[in-house]
Amino acid sequence: MAQQALPQRDPEGTQERLTARLGKPLGAGRTVHGVALLLPGGRATGTGRPSVLALAAQRPPARRLAAAAAADGLVVHVVHYRRSGWNGSAADPVRDAEWAVDEVVRRYGDVPVCLVGTDMGGRAALLAAGRPAVTAVLAIAPWLPPPGPEPEPVRQLCGRRVLIVHGTNDEHTDPDLSFRLAQRAKKVNRDVCRFEVHSDGHGLRQHRAEVRALAADFVRGALFGHHFARPVADALAAPPPLGLRMPLASGFGASLGY
Repeated sequence: MAQQALPQRDPEGTQERLTARLGKPLGAGRTVHGVALLLPGGRATGTGRPSVLALAAQRPPARRLAAAAAADGLVVHVVHYRRSGWNGSAADPVRDAEWAVDEVVRRYGDVPVCLVGTDMGGRAALLAAGRPAVTAVLAIAPWLPPPGPEPEPVRQLCGRRVLIVHGTNDEHTDPDLSFRLAQRAKKVNRDVCRFEVHSDGHGLRQHRAEVRALAADFVRGALFGHHFARPVADALAAPPPLGLRMPLASGFGASLGY
């Protein structure tokens, strides 16, 4: 697979950067029509280098997503965080995600962006959605804070299509918290849905193929106007709680070529 190295832009001396372009290189006459930014997981606290394993875990889904939407002109990048942790009010991954969106605009111009976050990256994706270029957010097993005096904001999701995916047996990040956030988000934005992966855990390993197919279908529909698969369209249209507890069927995507 050919890769094109991208120059770093680091005005503040930090180490934020995007990985090399994934998927087939754009040929003559081809332009970038959309970008997916993958935001890896991490830890609650940590100022050291992010885990190499966390970055490596994003490469297979990044390649799968790039291949699924290559004909649409999709470019996929995995965002490299400056630090390994969320770090309380610093919310370091959110700052990195916002930087990455701005960098996409600088490099590619006015193209739609989908933030695809896993674990801690899922929370970062949801919070960084307010950047004007962001049109869609996919949060996979998002790590969310417990209920507190100040609830997690959701108004930044207005005008975006939002999909949350969570395993019902997740012991690392609480699926009930993502359901509650989806409920609140649905009140201010009708284009919110949530899929439950029954009996699966945090890594969603038992239904990995279905989750990746769901991601591809959502990104292609949200960024490029393709018709969503029937379950996704139904979940977006259904009133809560139906559209927020949509089961991800075994074999999803098999007939769609993903």
